[in-house]
Amino acid sequence: MLRMIKLFMPRSLFGRALLIIVSPLILLQIVSTYIFYQTHWENVSWRLALGVAGDMAFTAGVLERDPDDQARARMLAIAQRSTAASSLYFQPGEILPNAPPDESQTVLGKRLERAMAERVRRPARIDDVSDDRQVLIAVQLPDGVLHAAVSRKRVFSSTTYVFIIWMIGTSLILFGVAGLFMRNQVRPIRRLAEAASRFGKGQEVQSFKLEGATEVRQAAIEFNRMRERITRAIMQRTEMLAGVSHDLRTPLTRMKLQLALLPPSPDVAALKTDIADMERMLEAYLAFVRGEGAEPTVESELRPLLEEVVGGARRDGGEVELAMEGDIRLAFKPNAIRRTLTNLVANACRYGQHVAVRARRLGNSLELIVDDDGPGIPSDRREDVFRPFFRLDSSRNVATGGVGLGLTIARDLVRGHGGDLVLDQSPQGGLRAIVRLPL
Repeated sequence: MLRMIKLFMPRSLFGRALLIIVSPLILLQIVSTYIFYQTHWENVSWRLALGVAGDMAFTAGVLERDPDDQARARMLAIAQRSTAASSLYFQPGEILPNAPPDESQTVLGKRLERAMAERVRRPARIDDVSDDRQVLIAVQLPDGVLHAAVSRKRVFSSTTYVFIIWMIGTSLILFGVAGLFMRNQVRPIRRLAEAASRFGKGQEVQSFKLEGATEVRQAAIEFNRMRERITRAIMQRTEMLAGVSHDLRTPLTRMKLQLALLPPSPDVAALKTDIADMERMLEAYLAFVRGEGAEPTVESELRPLLEEVVGGARRDGGEVELAMEGDIRLAFKPNAIRRTLTNLVANACRYGQHVAVRARRLGNSLELIVDDDGPGIPSDRREDVFRPFFRLDSSRNVATGGVGLGLTIARDLVRGHGGDLVLDQSPQGGLRAIVRLPL
């Protein structure tokens, strides 16, 4: 039961807060209307019906005591002035037909019929359907029928409708005011969520105005402080690594110059190879730690970037196929995504003969798929290859196995965009790399 209720509950904070406000008001209206109907409208309507029935009983009693026509005419004139009947006349010799109770009567007619039975105690017929303004009453007397036309206002109280109209009208106004206030309270939370989402995707987030309740303002203040701390830490790390890179490259450059002055020999060639490997490893390490955090995010078409990556792989001798479902435009860091795709396509070309690159929309996200027909990676090792410096190749040859940072850097760059990089089995028999980015 609780699960069924949750299915129909609003998902948004605005909807739930509004439901919390609206539900008690609706329940209060129902209870108030019921109590008002039972205690006020019923009593007032019944007393009005008894008043009309009492007038009819008095008139019928007077007509029965004095059978003279002239006297009855004078009494009817006096009764019409003293009662609320707009029309009052006596039809001698008429007999009310025997008929079953009229099922078309309204609640008003049935209540008046019950009052007539209690006060007049004579056969009577009530017609509250044929005339919109009057209720027609016929009372059977011993020598004729007494007819009366009574205004509906005389037997009906309109306070119920007035009460309900005013209650519904004021409630709608209150609902509208409450909705506006709730929307103003929810708007800062949405802005904070959008700012957190942009920051999580690596996009630039400007300081936004603090609005809303105290708790929301406090959350926004803490978010700004967290963003500043993270940004400052990234800048300090980048500056430190720039200094480390300079310090490490200087002795390597001196070593290269000294080796260039030495006569050629197998030992000199080996040292030059080691220095070149050290430079490549140094660049890989720095790229892993530095990432692409300083690059601005731009909104652009993805097709030119994919064609550039695939074209570069083809120039290097790879057999790469590109398939793209329509034009896709999104906000991303071009160099970071180019580096990620280049890494994935290069790995696929290194281990496979045929590579297929495909881009498609999948709901609110972009999916980039790189398939190859190489040996693939065992399912129990696919997460291990994302660990820094982990290599499936057990040798320490950088030329064959790399330094173990390519996929680590690629996933780090993709997650910096708010997406993810996962590995799976390719339909071609090799490895499938799937990059998912939010649109």
